[in-house]
Amino acid sequence: MDLHRELHIIGERIDAVLDRRLPPAHTFPQRLHQAMRYAVLNGGKRIRPALMYATARAVDVPWDAIDGAAAAVELIHDYSLIHDDLPAMDDDALRRGRPTCHRAFDEATAILAGDAIQALAFYVLAHDATISTEPAVRLQLIETLGRAAGSRGMAGGQAMDLASVGRSLSLAELEDMHIHKTGLLIRSTVLMAAQLQPALGETERDRLDHFAKCIGLAFQIRDDILDVEGHTDTLGKPQGSDQAQDKPTFPSVVGMAESKARALTLHREALRSLEFLDERADLLRALADYIVNRPK
Repeated sequence: MDLHRELHIIGERIDAVLDRRLPPAHTFPQRLHQAMRYAVLNGGKRIRPALMYATARAVDVPWDAIDGAAAAVELIHDYSLIHDDLPAMDDDALRRGRPTCHRAFDEATAILAGDAIQALAFYVLAHDATISTEPAVRLQLIETLGRAAGSRGMAGGQAMDLASVGRSLSLAELEDMHIHKTGLLIRSTVLMAAQLQPALGETERDRLDHFAKCIGLAFQIRDDILDVEGHTDTLGKPQGSDQAQDKPTFPSVVGMAESKARALTLHREALRSLEFLDERADLLRALADYIVNRPK
């Protein structure tokens, strides 16, 4: 498995899919549309679309049937990054190696760009021609992504994150925060791909969901580790920002050694959840390896 090649193929594919679904930069209101495109088409890792395409391959769903759903998930992720970077949130100056949206444009435009990108994600799920024409399937996808993005998912996790600044959290509280803030959107990518395969049984979907739950938490632990051990030039965002903002992280709560051990335990548990799948799941397995070892 040449993961670098696979990620390159997926990156080019999802960038083209996103480009076609975003409003053109010259369309009125131009500044808003320029900010939307700036925030989305800026070379992110595209881990969430990659997990969706990998899951689709594992359960025999054609990638052509995944494009719209993959775009919707990435749009939700990108809107969240715009808002996370705002002065009222994390007040970050860099994202993916470039000035954050509110620094490149202005704060009001960045807020509106995030709002519009979030709305576009659900418009894509409702209308995109690549998604199943079965209304019940579309509704299920919208429900899954809406739950992952809302107050019981990513937005709620961000609220918990802001409320935790300067406080000491238990490991259980920290994991609960990140299961909501990061984990549920990652879980949604795998679940949505599974929902597009009607032949998949409930047990198989539950195993894929458990894989995604484990790897979503491992992803956040690795993020926390990189905030300590990474470098700004590699990360594309300020190194040490969590510590500077006095946020509780896995290394600050349980130490670096235990954080790394916990990520590896979650990784092993995630891979065990895929044992029912054949070699078509090798890309999914390779992504799990990458998530716990990635340099940025």
